[in-house]
This record gives sequence, structure tokens and C-alpha cells, in this order.
Amino acid sequence: MEIIHAAYLISSPSVDLCPKPDRPEYAFIGRSNVGKSSLINMLCNKKELAKVSRSPGKTQMINHFNVTDSTRKDWYLVDLPGYGFAKVSQNQRKSWQKMIQDYIQKRENLVNLFALVDSRHEPQKADLDFINRLGEWRIPFAIAFTKADKSTQKETAKNVDRFLETLKETWEELPPYFVTSAEKHLGKKTILPFIAEQNKVFEQHKKGSV
Repeated sequence: MEIIHAAYLISSPSVDLCPKPDRPEYAFIGRSNVGKSSLINMLCNKKELAKVSRSPGKTQMINHFNVTDSTRKDWYLVDLPGYGFAKVSQNQRKSWQKMIQDYIQKRENLVNLFALVDSRHEPQKADLDFINRLGEWRIPFAIAFTKADKSTQKETAKNVDRFLETLKETWEELPPYFVTSAEKHLGKKTILPFIAEQNKVFEQHKKGSV
């Protein structure tokens, strides 16, 4: 599967103002500046689709992008605000947290949440806590390790292994995971087929509920 068209649709301040949940949806979340927008742009092969910023906290709303793939299926990609460090007030941070939590727990067509983790670092508490929370909420998710081009292959593999080993302390079964680089287009050939399979499952459930 390839993405043949992708376009920005809308930015919503709350889940109840998001587009009609009539198609499969895939959201991207991670610590501020982890590379969410860059990964979305790489997958869609469109550099300016999601706005990329060097300053953390740039994404402040639920940003929807409408996607058409090579099978002529339409679905949504969503760029969510980052968690963790951002130069905003405590009230603003709490507001973002509530918006993100409401979206994750209430968005009925959310097929998969991609939790992005910076592959340059050892396991970070903020990432582990967030992923464990997804387990408590029973949210389907996959991990995307980002910025693999910024370290050696050996260093990236070591950090990924450490993260997965740490997860095994609280998880019986590891979630799907992908190693990515927006610069090198790494991960595109594994993430898009994963989405294609999930789209098929979504369609089967949709037919079964009619």
C-alpha cells in the first residue's frame, strides 16, 4: 500500500469537535519534539503536510489529515499534542492532558495509536508511564522508535532493546513496534502494510455491525 493523497482537514480543541468517526483513524503521540509531524510527513511523502517545529509544544490541538491510499480507501491520520516538556503554563498543560485523554478513550474509530519514542535515549519514565496507561485503558497501540538516523545502528538497537526489556517488567506480551527515521524514510515499508491490515479489520467489523 502507498499513500497517493493526503491533505490537512481540521484542528479540533476537543474530541467532540473532531470529524465524523466514519473511517479508520491512526493517531501519533509522544513526548514533545519526538518527531510526530516529521513521521507523518514521511509516511505521506509530503514534506509540508504536518507543521514541523524545532520548539517543543507547537502542536496544541487534535490535527486531522485525510488520507487516500493506493487501494482507494480513505482514512485519517491524527497529529496529537506531545506530552512532557513544553514551555506552557500548568493550566495549559492540564488542559492538553484532558484533551488527549478524552480523545484516546472516547474516539470510537481510533484503530491504533502510535506511541513515538526517541531511539537516541535510554528508556524514559514519561514514555513508560504513558504506555502503561494505554494498557490500563485497553487502547490498541504500537510503538514507533524515531530518529534512528541520529545514532549508529548499534546504538539504536541497544536503546530499542533496553526499552522493550523494561516493558517486559509490566507487560506479558510486547506491542507491535517499528524503528523509523523520517530522514532516511525508514519504517515506511513496515508501518503502511500494518495500517493496511488494520484497515481490513476495521472494514470487517463495520460490515459485521451493520
